[in-house]
Amino acid sequence: MKISVRNLEPTKVRLTVTVEAEELNPYLDAARKEIGKQVNIPGFRKGHVPGKIIDQRVGFASVAGEAVNNGVPELYSKALNEKKIHPMDQPKLDVKEVPQSPSDETKLKFTAEVEVRPKFELPAVEGMAIEVARPEVSDEDVDKRIEALRQRFGTLVGVDRPAKKGDYANIDLDAKIDDKSVDSQEGVSYELGSATMLDGLDEALDGLSAGEETTFEGTLEAGEHQGEKAQVSVKVNSVKTEELPDIDDDFAQEASEFDTLEELKADVRKQSEADAEGRQATEARDAFIAKLEDGLELPVPAGVKANMVEERLKNAQTQGDAAKDAAPTDDQKKEAEEAVEKELRDQMVLDSLAEQLDVKVSQTDVTNFLSSIAQQYGMDPNNFINAIVNNGQLGSAVQEVGRSKGLLAGMRAVTFKDTDGNVLDLSKFLGDEAQEEENESVEAASAAAAVADQVAGKADKNSETEASAE
Repeated sequence: MKISVRNLEPTKVRLTVTVEAEELNPYLDAARKEIGKQVNIPGFRKGHVPGKIIDQRVGFASVAGEAVNNGVPELYSKALNEKKIHPMDQPKLDVKEVPQSPSDETKLKFTAEVEVRPKFELPAVEGMAIEVARPEVSDEDVDKRIEALRQRFGTLVGVDRPAKKGDYANIDLDAKIDDKSVDSQEGVSYELGSATMLDGLDEALDGLSAGEETTFEGTLEAGEHQGEKAQVSVKVNSVKTEELPDIDDDFAQEASEFDTLEELKADVRKQSEADAEGRQATEARDAFIAKLEDGLELPVPAGVKANMVEERLKNAQTQGDAAKDAAPTDDQKKEAEEAVEKELRDQMVLDSLAEQLDVKVSQTDVTNFLSSIAQQYGMDPNNFINAIVNNGQLGSAVQEVGRSKGLLAGMRAVTFKDTDGNVLDLSKFLGDEAQEEENESVEAASAAAAVADQVAGKADKNSETEASAE
């Protein structure tokens, strides 16, 4: 197989692949065999029709077409591996030449245009040292958590006075445009000062007592008249204020399993410290990736970026409060582009790191990864995994697991220190390398046993296999 590579862009190449006859023949033979199972030719049983007869009765063009459809994707993958090219997207394949008969010396020739990962070299992770800020928990942090817990046990009580910021008012609303009611709501509970409804509502309610009403101009934020100005009448039905419990031992007993406030505060501090350690691990991860990317020129594939930005904006529009037909703002586009560029750079660096560390991804790794995602969304793991396989997304899952394992392996090789020079122990977040190696050895042994059984004719068709992360 002859392969030539032309760089079209820093992150895009065109491969021209010319396939020798002896390399194409196995695909032609497989195509004849498959076609032979599907056609009825007098004098021959299905699946036992000689290749020459298939060529004569069905036509070599049909055989070649089947062979090309099945062979080109596999030959394309071989070409990528031979040239050490890492695709970032699906290729645009174009078959240029195909032999027209068994004796035709024309060679199969096709091109593939694909966006690829640019070439770059990562620094060695062994011996790398990275500084991360110390996780600190202050008395103020503990008090804030106690106050948040206290808020959950507050009760609303009616008051006979004008409403003010922080109060809860039960209100009726009626919005009119040109003296015609376009939207109305009754019995809505609203917290003054929260600014979660109509613009101008907070100012209109401030100082009103139960039974009073007023009118103000506001911009409608939803519905058929979204974005239009309306005259809004608001009536206050009742005013309530929130009463919070005293922070004492009684509160500790009501809000937790502890008998005293000191015990509650000690537990809250412990939780805060655990959360701070988690944030420090996240900061260590981000600092590690940033260290790998420091000084690297990493252009991102333009087409992949454009598709991801479009998808991100579409999702934001679907999940947000904006009208579905509203065009994204320049700020939204810029934010999406920056986020996508970082995501792509991180992916490329982690893929390269996984290769540098020779990370292996087993079938068990991928199954566990997909099962965890299914559980997050309340889906049946088997159905979810089957859907991933049927949609051709298994390769992406393998790649994602490889990135994760490569990141953990890389961080284990790095020394993380706090600002005082103390070495950080992140083992609870990075896992145990020895245990992972043991698990991989068990998986390898199981795979070897499965192969041995298969040779003996005893293997189950669903034996686990192991794949390498790209």
